[in-house]
Amino acid sequence: MSEVTRILSAIERGDQSATDELLPLVYDELRRLAAQHLAREAPGQTLQATALVHEAYLRLLGTEGAAAPCWEGRRHFFGAAARAMRHILVENARRKGRVRHGGGRRRESVDLDVVQADGVDQDVLGLHEALEQFAIHDATKAKLVELRFFAGLTLEQAAECLGYSPSTADRAWRYARAWLYAAMAGRTPERK
Repeated sequence: MSEVTRILSAIERGDQSATDELLPLVYDELRRLAAQHLAREAPGQTLQATALVHEAYLRLLGTEGAAAPCWEGRRHFFGAAARAMRHILVENARRKGRVRHGGGRRRESVDLDVVQADGVDQDVLGLHEALEQFAIHDATKAKLVELRFFAGLTLEQAAECLGYSPSTADRAWRYARAWLYAAMAGRTPERK
Protein backbone atom coordinates (compact mmCIF):
# COMPACT_ATOMS: atom_id res chain seq x y z
CA MET A 1 0.00 0.00 0.00
CA SER A 2 1.47 3.35 -1.01
CA GLU A 3 1.79 6.22 1.44
CA VAL A 4 -0.87 8.20 -0.45
CA THR A 5 -3.31 5.27 -0.27
CA ARG A 6 -2.66 4.89 3.46
CA ILE A 7 -3.36 8.59 4.06
CA LEU A 8 -6.49 8.49 1.90
CA SER A 9 -7.78 5.60 4.02
CA ALA A 10 -7.08 7.61 7.18
CA ILE A 11 -8.99 10.59 5.77
CA GLU A 12 -11.91 8.30 4.96
CA ARG A 13 -11.90 7.11 8.59
CA GLY A 14 -12.18 10.75 9.67
CA ASP A 15 -8.58 11.41 10.76
CA GLN A 16 -8.29 15.20 10.32
CA SER A 17 -4.51 15.19 10.78
CA ALA A 18 -4.18 12.97 7.70
CA THR A 19 -5.33 15.83 5.46
CA ASP A 20 -2.25 17.78 6.54
CA GLU A 21 -0.04 14.85 5.50
CA LEU A 22 -1.68 14.40 2.08
CA LEU A 23 -0.97 17.76 0.46
CA PRO A 24 2.84 17.60 0.67
CA LEU A 25 2.79 14.12 -0.93
CA VAL A 26 0.55 14.99 -3.88
CA TYR A 27 1.19 18.71 -4.31
CA ASP A 28 4.13 18.48 -6.74
CA GLU A 29 2.32 16.04 -9.00
CA LEU A 30 -0.92 18.04 -8.94
CA ARG A 31 1.00 21.26 -9.63
CA ARG A 32 2.83 19.66 -12.56
CA LEU A 33 -0.46 18.43 -14.04
CA ALA A 34 -2.09 21.84 -13.59
CA ALA A 35 0.90 23.61 -15.15
CA GLN A 36 0.83 21.27 -18.16
CA HIS A 37 -2.81 22.04 -18.78
CA LEU A 38 -2.51 25.78 -18.27
CA ALA A 39 0.46 25.88 -20.65
CA ARG A 40 -2.02 25.03 -23.42
CA GLU A 41 -4.22 27.99 -22.49
CA ALA A 42 -4.13 31.37 -24.20
CA PRO A 43 -1.52 33.94 -23.19
CA GLY A 44 -2.87 36.24 -20.53
CA GLN A 45 -4.63 33.44 -18.65
CA THR A 46 -5.36 34.77 -15.18
CA LEU A 47 -5.70 31.39 -13.51
CA GLN A 48 -2.34 30.09 -12.30
CA ALA A 49 -1.35 26.48 -11.68
CA THR A 50 -0.95 27.08 -7.95
CA ALA A 51 -4.45 28.54 -7.66
CA LEU A 52 -5.89 25.68 -9.73
CA VAL A 53 -4.23 23.07 -7.49
CA HIS A 54 -5.36 24.76 -4.29
CA GLU A 55 -8.95 25.17 -5.47
CA ALA A 56 -9.08 21.56 -6.66
CA TYR A 57 -7.60 20.34 -3.37
CA LEU A 58 -10.17 22.29 -1.36
CA ARG A 59 -12.97 20.84 -3.45
CA LEU A 60 -11.59 17.33 -3.04
CA LEU A 61 -11.47 17.55 0.73
CA GLY A 62 -14.84 19.23 0.99
CA THR A 63 -15.96 21.63 3.66
CA GLU A 64 -15.46 21.20 7.36
CA GLY A 65 -18.29 19.22 8.93
CA ALA A 66 -19.11 17.45 5.66
CA ALA A 67 -18.79 13.70 5.30
CA ALA A 68 -15.21 12.51 4.78
CA PRO A 69 -14.42 11.91 1.11
CA CYS A 70 -14.00 8.30 0.04
CA TRP A 71 -11.26 7.38 -2.43
CA GLU A 72 -10.34 3.84 -3.41
CA GLY A 73 -6.67 4.70 -3.75
CA ARG A 74 -4.15 6.90 -5.49
CA ARG A 75 -5.63 6.41 -8.98
CA HIS A 76 -9.12 7.27 -7.79
CA PHE A 77 -7.82 10.38 -6.00
CA PHE A 78 -6.03 11.67 -9.10
CA GLY A 79 -9.11 10.92 -11.21
CA ALA A 80 -11.17 13.01 -8.78
CA ALA A 81 -8.51 15.74 -8.96
CA ALA A 82 -8.76 15.75 -12.77
CA ARG A 83 -12.53 16.14 -12.55
CA ALA A 84 -12.21 18.97 -10.01
CA MET A 85 -9.69 20.79 -12.23
CA ARG A 86 -11.99 20.34 -15.21
CA HIS A 87 -14.92 21.90 -13.38
CA ILE A 88 -12.79 24.81 -12.17
CA LEU A 89 -11.52 25.54 -15.68
CA VAL A 90 -15.04 25.32 -17.13
CA GLU A 91 -16.41 27.64 -14.45
CA ASN A 92 -13.56 30.07 -15.10
CA ALA A 93 -14.22 30.02 -18.86
CA ARG A 94 -17.94 30.61 -18.30
CA ARG A 95 -17.25 33.43 -15.87
CA LYS A 96 -14.88 35.13 -18.31
CA GLY A 97 -17.50 34.78 -21.06
CA ARG A 98 -20.09 36.79 -19.14
CA VAL A 99 -20.59 40.38 -20.20
CA ARG A 100 -19.90 41.76 -16.74
CA HIS A 101 -16.49 40.04 -16.78
CA GLY A 102 -15.52 41.31 -20.23
CA GLY A 103 -17.12 38.55 -22.29
CA GLY A 104 -17.29 39.44 -25.96
CA ARG A 105 -14.64 42.15 -25.64
CA ARG A 106 -11.27 42.14 -27.30
CA ARG A 107 -8.02 43.39 -25.87
CA GLU A 108 -6.21 46.03 -27.81
CA SER A 109 -2.54 46.85 -27.60
CA VAL A 110 -1.26 50.34 -26.81
CA ASP A 111 -0.64 51.10 -30.47
CA LEU A 112 -4.24 50.11 -31.27
CA ASP A 113 -3.35 46.93 -33.17
CA VAL A 114 -6.16 44.50 -32.45
CA VAL A 115 -5.12 41.39 -30.58
CA GLN A 116 -6.91 38.38 -31.95
CA ALA A 117 -9.10 36.51 -29.51
CA ASP A 118 -8.23 32.87 -30.00
CA GLY A 119 -11.36 31.44 -28.41
CA VAL A 120 -9.63 29.07 -25.99
CA ASP A 121 -12.31 29.66 -23.35
CA GLN A 122 -14.96 28.80 -25.92
CA ASP A 123 -13.00 25.67 -26.82
CA VAL A 124 -13.01 24.59 -23.15
CA LEU A 125 -16.77 25.15 -22.94
CA GLY A 126 -17.36 23.37 -26.25
CA LEU A 127 -15.23 20.44 -25.14
CA HIS A 128 -17.01 20.33 -21.79
CA GLU A 129 -20.44 20.19 -23.45
CA ALA A 130 -19.31 17.56 -25.98
CA LEU A 131 -17.67 15.56 -23.18
CA GLU A 132 -20.92 15.58 -21.19
CA GLN A 133 -22.71 14.06 -24.21
CA PHE A 134 -19.89 11.60 -24.81
CA ALA A 135 -20.05 10.47 -21.16
CA ILE A 136 -23.64 9.42 -21.77
CA HIS A 137 -22.45 7.46 -24.81
CA ASP A 138 -19.31 5.95 -23.20
CA ALA A 139 -18.40 6.98 -19.64
CA THR A 140 -15.05 5.15 -19.51
CA LYS A 141 -13.71 6.71 -22.70
CA ALA A 142 -14.96 10.10 -21.45
CA LYS A 143 -12.93 9.54 -18.29
CA LEU A 144 -9.87 8.84 -20.48
CA VAL A 145 -10.36 12.20 -22.23
CA GLU A 146 -10.78 13.94 -18.89
CA LEU A 147 -7.55 12.45 -17.55
CA ARG A 148 -5.63 13.32 -20.73
CA PHE A 149 -6.97 16.81 -21.39
CA PHE A 150 -7.88 18.24 -18.01
CA ALA A 151 -5.36 16.45 -15.78
CA GLY A 152 -2.57 16.48 -18.38
CA LEU A 153 -1.71 12.80 -18.00
CA THR A 154 0.10 10.98 -20.77
CA LEU A 155 -1.77 8.22 -22.56
CA GLU A 156 0.22 5.62 -20.61
CA GLN A 157 -0.57 7.26 -17.25
CA ALA A 158 -4.27 7.56 -18.08
CA ALA A 159 -4.34 3.94 -19.25
CA GLU A 160 -2.85 2.86 -15.94
CA CYS A 161 -5.43 4.88 -14.00
CA LEU A 162 -8.27 3.21 -15.92
CA GLY A 163 -6.74 -0.26 -15.97
CA TYR A 164 -6.44 -0.26 -19.79
CA SER A 165 -3.65 -1.88 -21.75
CA PRO A 166 -1.66 0.65 -23.83
CA SER A 167 -3.16 -0.60 -27.10
CA THR A 168 -6.72 -0.45 -25.74
CA ALA A 169 -6.08 3.06 -24.42
CA ASP A 170 -4.72 4.13 -27.81
CA ARG A 171 -7.83 2.82 -29.63
CA ALA A 172 -10.14 4.41 -27.05
CA TRP A 173 -8.27 7.73 -27.31
CA ARG A 174 -8.50 7.78 -31.12
CA TYR A 175 -12.22 6.93 -31.01
CA ALA A 176 -12.97 9.52 -28.31
CA ARG A 177 -11.07 12.27 -30.18
CA ALA A 178 -12.92 11.54 -33.42
CA TRP A 179 -16.28 11.51 -31.62
CA LEU A 180 -15.56 14.77 -29.80
CA TYR A 181 -14.21 16.54 -32.92
CA ALA A 182 -17.40 15.60 -34.77
CA ALA A 183 -19.59 16.77 -31.89
CA MET A 184 -17.72 20.07 -31.56
CA ALA A 185 -17.95 20.65 -35.32
CA GLY A 186 -21.72 20.29 -35.12
CA ARG A 187 -21.88 16.93 -36.82
CA THR A 188 -23.74 14.06 -35.17
CA PRO A 189 -21.10 11.52 -34.20
CA GLU A 190 -21.78 7.94 -35.17
CA ARG A 191 -22.83 5.65 -32.37
CA LYS A 192 -20.67 2.59 -31.90
